[in-house]
Amino acid sequence: MRHFSLPAFFVLCQLIALSQAQGREEWNQQARATLENALKLQTLNQNVAKNVVFFLGDGMGVATVTSARIYKGQQQGNPGEETILNFEALPYVALSKTYNTDAQIADSAGTATAFLSGVKAKSGVVGVDDSAEYGDCLSSLNASVDSILKMAQDAGKATGIVTTARVTHATPACAYAHSPHRDWENNRDIPPNQRGDGCKDIALQLIELGKDIQVVMGGGRRELLPNNVTDPEYPTQTGQRTDGRNLIEEWENNRPEGSASYYVWSKSQFDAIDPETTDYLLGLFEDSHMQYESDRPSDVAGEPSITEMVDKAIQILQKNPNGFFLLVEGGRIDHAHHAGIGYDALMDTVAMDDAVALALSMTNTTDTLTIVTADHSHTNTIVGYASRGNPILGLNDNDEGADGLPYTTLMYADGPGGFDVASSYRNNGTRPNLTNVDTEDSEYKQQATIPTSSESHAGEDVAIFADGPMAHLFHGVHEQHYIAHVVMYAACLGNYTQHCKVEAPVDAANSLKVNIWVFFSLLLLPIYMNIVRDTIKL
Repeated sequence: MRHFSLPAFFVLCQLIALSQAQGREEWNQQARATLENALKLQTLNQNVAKNVVFFLGDGMGVATVTSARIYKGQQQGNPGEETILNFEALPYVALSKTYNTDAQIADSAGTATAFLSGVKAKSGVVGVDDSAEYGDCLSSLNASVDSILKMAQDAGKATGIVTTARVTHATPACAYAHSPHRDWENNRDIPPNQRGDGCKDIALQLIELGKDIQVVMGGGRRELLPNNVTDPEYPTQTGQRTDGRNLIEEWENNRPEGSASYYVWSKSQFDAIDPETTDYLLGLFEDSHMQYESDRPSDVAGEPSITEMVDKAIQILQKNPNGFFLLVEGGRIDHAHHAGIGYDALMDTVAMDDAVALALSMTNTTDTLTIVTADHSHTNTIVGYASRGNPILGLNDNDEGADGLPYTTLMYADGPGGFDVASSYRNNGTRPNLTNVDTEDSEYKQQATIPTSSESHAGEDVAIFADGPMAHLFHGVHEQHYIAHVVMYAACLGNYTQHCKVEAPVDAANSLKVNIWVFFSLLLLPIYMNIVRDTIKL
């Protein structure tokens, strides 16, 4: 059982902090500082974005951001509500409408197609426009749309993908692949009646269409290994491919001649990589998805954190004088919500936030556009009237339900936690009594109203946080596919290049000399013409 309780001295710090009243001047000073920072934003950064770092918190809705903010602050010994996540400090904020063309509440593939390729698409499709039908290979063959990663690559930039999910999963797949079905991750996943129609599995597209991506790190070895090859970390497991192809070996064998290229699958191998002498890096640290952040320290072979992966990726990519594009996904935030476990969702959100801080420290806002957003939300909510500083994963300290039973601050509208609730009602006529339950335990499933095996996505807008060149173009409420167009415009990619053709600057001193010469030439011209006429008469 994983359990990380708040240390006693943190609780004491909270009590001391709360016992000291926060006077009006403290609030006034805080607001004045915020106002002064806002006034500085009147000078817009209209530079061309040499670099783009795109963070995607999968399933990181507004309630998740708020909860993670409080959780992070409480882990630091503070009440929590006053905490600011690193990405919350980015100065430009907007909202994104997440629906798919055929769905009110979106999935991660259709949304990733939107924010990476600039067109909305159906739920469940990867890198294709709305003409493609879900699961229909033939309909997708002429529907491919390029991603901003591909456009950056075509512009001569270095590119990379970092994810805590499988590298063939919905979000990263939309950066390089085109498929009518997000689950066609290896050849076995394509239904027999679709296999002869010309569609390739996503893993195969990674090493073919994505062969020039310099950094790819995440999980998902099984999608690239054949079923007769044993996984290096788990002796009882094999790859899932049935075509006999070892795509990891093919990736290694097809690197550009003379390049320094490495495949790693453990923490020790990862640590041994020198970014200064590495051109290509493929890191696959799990058979399937990488571990939740709370489980990562106990992983068999060890796994790098999302922050460590971002660090190494940027060091490799920033050697390109033309700049780079890096996609970073906190993929397991979403999985924790689907499991109804708020603990892991908040832990992985905070872990991604640490990676944002690292990326900001390694880049400069003058030439690097940083974006942090989500693909969709979840049904988690923050309820009740708990005291300030009350543990965000704990029981409400101020109130009980009308049934006389306690309840947690975090709950879900649907999800696995609903089964215990339904069972308790059937057997006892009431909700489960949480009085003696440790709701801050890492395996606790929050109660839910509707019992479902997997908690669902939610349909409300999600936030966009940004800084750097053209970040001010994020304002108000946007369609999700607009995000890709801002990236294209800021970095001069795709069809957005006209405004980037800047004429060579005029040398002011030389310009003045030319103007003086023209002035005196015009002044002396009549005299010169008279001399010419007199000469002709002679």
